Amino acid sequence: MRTRDDKKQEALFLATIRVVNEIGFAASSVSKIAKEAGVSPATLYIYFANKEDLLVSTYIEIKRSMGAAMLEEFDERAPVHDIFHRIWRNTFAYVSENLEEFRYAEQFSNSPFRDQVDMEQLQEYFAPIIRVVNRGVEEKILKDVGMDMMGVFLIHPIMVLANPRHCKGFEVTEENIETAFRMAWDALRL
Repeated sequence: MRTRDDKKQEALFLATIRVVNEIGFAASSVSKIAKEAGVSPATLYIYFANKEDLLVSTYIEIKRSMGAAMLEEFDERAPVHDIFHRIWRNTFAYVSENLEEFRYAEQFSNSPFRDQVDMEQLQEYFAPIIRVVNRGVEEKILKDVGMDMMGVFLIHPIMVLANPRHCKGFEVTEENIETAFRMAWDALRL
């Protein structure tokens, strides 16, 4: 039995992102992804059951990485506004620095593969943020609108503004980032 190598698994994730972004989900094959990763197709099956498993696992890894970045310097005891500001800044930086991952995640979110994702697993990566949102609602700081709507106004503006493909006219400056945060905060607070 062959052993797993974390570097090969990471290479497979990165190759999957590159290949899918270049030619799409349908044209991506195990052999093309393995070649891009510099491994044999048989090696891919040590880590993943099939192509679909690799595609779903790549998306989950992107979400895990994003969740970790969002929670850098996270202090759940801080004021809700300050926590949201930290999350905003962390997320903006992460999206700006990982555009290819977000391109993949966008395609994935709009594909049938999305139905194969264990949403409870994804929520685990963002559990501290969910607790802060609930605290903000309980303390009557935030609107009681549910997590989906909360995410639309907190995270989705970042996905658009930090991605030059979506928002070509947005100049990434401290002033513009802060203005965008204030607008998002104003949409969420009571």
